[in-house]
Amino acid sequence: MIKKCLFPAAGYGTRFLPATKAMPKEMLPVLTKPLIQYGVEEAVEAGMHTMAIVTGRGKRALEDHFDVSYELEHQIKGSDKEHYLTEIRALIDHCTFSYTRQNEMKGLGHAILTGETLIGNEPFAVILADDLCDGEGNGILSQMTALYERYKCSIVAIEEIDPSHTNRYGIIEGKEIEEGVYKITNMVEKPDPEHAPSNLAIIGRYILTPDIFQILENTPAGKGGEIQITDALMTQAQNKTVLAYKFKGKRFDCGSVEGFVEATNYFYEKSNL
Repeated sequence: MIKKCLFPAAGYGTRFLPATKAMPKEMLPVLTKPLIQYGVEEAVEAGMHTMAIVTGRGKRALEDHFDVSYELEHQIKGSDKEHYLTEIRALIDHCTFSYTRQNEMKGLGHAILTGETLIGNEPFAVILADDLCDGEGNGILSQMTALYERYKCSIVAIEEIDPSHTNRYGIIEGKEIEEGVYKITNMVEKPDPEHAPSNLAIIGRYILTPDIFQILENTPAGKGGEIQITDALMTQAQNKTVLAYKFKGKRFDCGSVEGFVEATNYFYEKSNL
């Protein structure tokens, strides 16, 4: 079983300024829960109870959210508002949360490498909280851990996108070895549409084997002058199997205002509010 899930959460969330000037983008609420809580719940559903969070300056609210608030709980104890904290208290009681800081914004690959001290030498999952997902039946990460149990290799989640949007994502090329599962032969970070090898885009769910850390240490800066996880995974794919999985469910880009509004409407329709 994969026990740990890494959350890179040091980004500035500039597309949501001024809302994210003092509030982490991962704390933006969809209905009554912040984005990062949806991610932690998805990890718990997949059997993980150790959450490793890579933060940065101004992200203290993330630590406070996954901690007991004695004053608040005292104030609402015995009232009809007490049930509002049931879900978050369950996460606090059953999960371990650890934190480290990414002092410089050098890309997702660097954020994952920063989390090595929290992960150690074992396979782990990665969730980007602003990619909010709703799986069909099982959560996206549960679907991926089931695949990992069979193949024991790194896996990225993918979805088909509009070909004109390839310059927003890491794009894979591969051979389909079973329905919805591809053995990766090529990965390109944010290619222009005319140079994209496919329209299969990597989204914010990964399962990574621990050798990825050494690869990241030796991965030079790539697109945008940042250390790209896509480049490291391509190196890994040249030496061993890396899979791409076309997940079953919906994904919302909550790093954009349009995707955030779409997610809010979708989850409202599903809720009993």
